[in-house]
Amino acid sequence: MNTLIEELQWRGMIQDIMPGTEAQLNKEVTSGYIGFDPTADSLHIGSLVPILLLVHLQKAGHRPIALVGGATGMVGDPTGKSQERTLLDENTLQKNLKGVKLQLEKFLDFDDGKENAAKVVNNFDWFKNYTFLDFIRDQGKHITVNYMMAKDSVKKRLNSEVGMSFTEFSYQLIQGYDYYHLYKNENCKLQMGGSDQWGNIVTGSEFIRRKDGGEAFAFTCPLVTKADGGKFGKTEGGNIWLDAERTTPYQFYQFWLNTADADAERYIKTFTFLSKDEIEELVKAHQETPHLRLLQKKLAEEITVFVHGKEEYELAIKTSQVLFGKGTTEVLKALDEKQLLKVLNGVPQVTIAKESLNEAPDIVGFLAETGIFPSKGKARKAVQSGGISVNKEKIEGIETQVSENNLILNNYLLIQRGKKNYWLVKLEK
Repeated sequence: MNTLIEELQWRGMIQDIMPGTEAQLNKEVTSGYIGFDPTADSLHIGSLVPILLLVHLQKAGHRPIALVGGATGMVGDPTGKSQERTLLDENTLQKNLKGVKLQLEKFLDFDDGKENAAKVVNNFDWFKNYTFLDFIRDQGKHITVNYMMAKDSVKKRLNSEVGMSFTEFSYQLIQGYDYYHLYKNENCKLQMGGSDQWGNIVTGSEFIRRKDGGEAFAFTCPLVTKADGGKFGKTEGGNIWLDAERTTPYQFYQFWLNTADADAERYIKTFTFLSKDEIEELVKAHQETPHLRLLQKKLAEEITVFVHGKEEYELAIKTSQVLFGKGTTEVLKALDEKQLLKVLNGVPQVTIAKESLNEAPDIVGFLAETGIFPSKGKARKAVQSGGISVNKEKIEGIETQVSENNLILNNYLLIQRGKKNYWLVKLEK
């Protein structure tokens, strides 16, 4: 059976590791933490690897700590940034902290009866009563300016046109103190994070060594990239969020389903808990029949279930069938109203009076009446070209009548133009 570090290494989830880290993890139950930046009230898929690291840590018998940066969120991490970001006001920050904490609690086991029960902490709790003078007197003397300026994240900003404010420069010391605080109060001996955080993380272990003579460890994971050079987690619509209100489970599922083959082979190791044998078998089957997209389908299933649950995954499948499948009228009619609206979330909705069905003598008049087409002429042309479907059934002629017999749940009609354009028509009395 693999050790935690061996497991993470074959999954491609370790980039830098401090000497002695593996020995520490093999020696005893170890508390390890990762910091999460509350810049929004939801995490996005860029946070999935850190979350998965905490889950792997707990599965291996160790104790995960998720630090939500209520204090550091007020300062802003300069790592990887070309200019200083806008700082958050306290109300926004509190809202973000609450949202992020709720999400983290979905993924980890917080059962107090277990030795390795997870914990969420907020660094504002230990910084809120710490005065500036006390901090620079008690803590600032343990890390030199020379040490801090040697870090790449600092060098890049100091050599840029925008420079670096003292606020951002102090971030490294504050994060270092976070590690020290958790070391002293939670017996935390491991910090993890993205590879861009290596400098800040090492500062924390150095801080512990210099201030307390203690020994603390660290490792980082590679930043997730795309084979084509594009930015992972970004689409035309922006970030892919973990919050179902921001990114629907269907959109989330589709993101992973559309992964390129070269990326899918890497992502299936990083973003799922499938075993090495399962993945090797899946990759082999995919290479033999790439058109079936077996890797992408399994990847999308595993990560959607992990983030949103089995029920939402199944709804995402039904959404795909409704929007892209053929002959799926039965799937559509089998949904209840809540499911229907969830499945068609994001589809433009048109509301008209039920009596309009009687007033529109044919499909052409109906399409014009609903405003789906600006005129009967354009509606007629679309129908004649075979490009209109009602409830996934193609309309064959302009004389076709739309009646109450066509309604889904007595109130809805799904109108489709071409392959990708949909409207949900709701009929009210």
